[in-house]
Amino acid sequence: MSNATGTGSRRGTLRAEQKRATRARLLESALALFSARGYAAVTVDDIAAEVGCSRATFYLHFSGKVEILLELAQGGLAPSALAFYQDLDRVLDTGSRAEFADWVTRAIEWFHQYKDMLPAWDEATALEPEFRAIAREGILALPNSMTSYLARWPEDRRDEARLRVELLVTQLERFFTRWAMLGTIDVSAERATEVLTDIWFPALSAPATR
Repeated sequence: MSNATGTGSRRGTLRAEQKRATRARLLESALALFSARGYAAVTVDDIAAEVGCSRATFYLHFSGKVEILLELAQGGLAPSALAFYQDLDRVLDTGSRAEFADWVTRAIEWFHQYKDMLPAWDEATALEPEFRAIAREGILALPNSMTSYLARWPEDRRDEARLRVELLVTQLERFFTRWAMLGTIDVSAERATEVLTDIWFPALSAPATR
């Protein structure tokens, strides 16, 4: 009986490993396809075919495209963005324009790192109400992580303080899209950093207390 139990345990472990491997391959397939084609043009069948499995196997792991895109975001883009704005909180604490300009430079580099997934993210936000709500929560999490920045604003103006960070996020994303991906803005990264710093460094300063 002990041998049977041991064999069953090994089989269970093997099945669990195979399940994890299939899930990882589906995530890799989805990442490659979303990066190459965007969100709307990719189907569940496309993702499964890249792995060599069936639709039924896909649905054993994910409820659909929204869930697999969300897991990809939560596995990289979302926590990376959160850490990035927590670092902005530290930068603003220094009161240094030069430190802020360095942060903007790093922000542009961060968008370069994730640029292949940005179109898929935008498409899913436009097409999927469920994903739109999740994306909204993700955007709001950024200023909420900046506790020192928020504490410098009067309590009755903290919604405005959050909005300023959300507008910064939006402008950086749209600038990068038009500059690096669409080519409709012709400017060097250095000049863009300088102008963005001129705009946003004072805009994120808390109002003077009376």
